[in-house]
Parts: sequence; C-alpha cells; structure tokens
Amino acid sequence: MADDVIIKVENASFSYGKKPVWEDLNLEVRRGECLSLLGPNGCGKTTLLNCISGSNYLTSGSIKIMDKEVSEYEVGERAKKLGYVFQEHSAPFPYSSIEVVRMGRTPHLGFFESPDEKDTELAYSIMEELGIAHLAGESYTQISGGERQLVLIARTLCQQPDILLFDEPTSHLDFKNQALVLRNIRKLSERGMTIIMTSHFPNHVWHVGDRVAMMGYDGIIADGPVDEVMTEENLSETYGVPVRIFEGKSGEKRTKFCDPDLD
Repeated sequence: MADDVIIKVENASFSYGKKPVWEDLNLEVRRGECLSLLGPNGCGKTTLLNCISGSNYLTSGSIKIMDKEVSEYEVGERAKKLGYVFQEHSAPFPYSSIEVVRMGRTPHLGFFESPDEKDTELAYSIMEELGIAHLAGESYTQISGGERQLVLIARTLCQQPDILLFDEPTSHLDFKNQALVLRNIRKLSERGMTIIMTSHFPNHVWHVGDRVAMMGYDGIIADGPVDEVMTEENLSETYGVPVRIFEGKSGEKRTKFCDPDLD
C-alpha cells in the first residue's frame, strides 16, 4: 500500500559538477523492508545513500522520508528518523566503546545536555543485544574492525531511528566478522527495522535481504524480491561479466551463491 512507503526517490538526478552520476532514478522502500543495493564501483550506490541521508543534494528530482522532503528536515530531526552506518570511522580520541555508543543519544539531547544514566543504560542494553557488552569498557581504537563495526551499529541504534542505512558494512572485514555483522543486520530486519544496505558482495543478499535493487551506470537495472531479481541474467548485466548461480544443501538448509564465470 502507498502509505507503507517510508522512502520515496522520484525522478532523481545527481551530478558532481558537470559529471552526472545517475539521472531520473526512481526507488521506493516500504516500512520494515530490508533492501540490498548492488552494483559495480562508481555506479553511485554510496552517493544515493548520501542523498537519502541529506548529506548530498540532488541536482533535480525528489527524495522524501515519511512524505517529507529530506532537505526540509532539520539535522537533529532527521537524525531521529534515520541512522547511517558508514564504511569507515576513526575516533579522534580513545573513547571507550560505551562512550561511542552513547554518542548516538546526541539528537535527543538539548544544546547543553550530556547523556545521563538512562542514556548509558540504553547504550549498554543495545550492546548486550548485539552481543558486544563485553566491549563496553574497551577503547574503541583498540578493538578489531568487526567489533568497531558492531559498535557503530550500536551507536546508530542508540539514536532510535526508524530507518537504517548501511554503506558497505562488511568492507575490510574478515570472514568471521562479515558473518557477525550480517547476522546482526538480519536480526534488525527481523525486528521490523527499515534497512538499506549497499554491498559489493552479491552473495550477502541471500543472507539478509527481502528485496534487492541492482544499479548500473545508467540507473536501476532490476528491483524486486530477492528470489525474483537475483538471476544470472540480471547479475551478468549489472557487473558486466558472466555470472552463474549455484545452490547447495546441508541437511534441510539450502543455500544459493553466485560466482563469475571466468571460463
């Protein structure tokens, strides 16, 4: 139903100077959906997230969050609606992990207010839920990349937003930490959070997504339910190389994965 649409991108175009990134792009995300955004380097996935978050401004067209133009939100108001987990983050000072998570309460505080005991309790409870409460007292700069990514997810959840944006959340992570991050994103999706996640790894879509949109250099190539859109034809067109899809079975569990056909 139309009133379930929480993000609406309509006839959107974006350019860096005179160089267009994409034109006349249309995309809708419904409340509670987990949308995976796939595409090659340079097609504008991160740029689209930045426009949805209000960090970049469209050349033309419209992006609405809950029927209101993104540009019409004040920064603090927008932060209560939408949380953004970036690819990389470096803390300038060695804050403890609980302090980093508690920073997510900033949009809910007055100008001269500091986080109080309730904010700390909320931050710790979120860390517990993500399985990282044991990191609360650890220096953010001293924990592993995967642990830092989970701390950033916890910080974003501390904002208590309606929408979560993840830009390449598993980039630079090893196999185990990729699995940990994906598992927690799937849990958030199962809780009913509205999520958009960009990824360079199409296989991740089968683990987390309800829906997938594939971007090329001319905009959206395919958009719809994962099982319908994740086809060899669409993947091959998106990445510009032949792609094959395989299916494996372990007990009652079936798993799909894709691989470029280099022969």
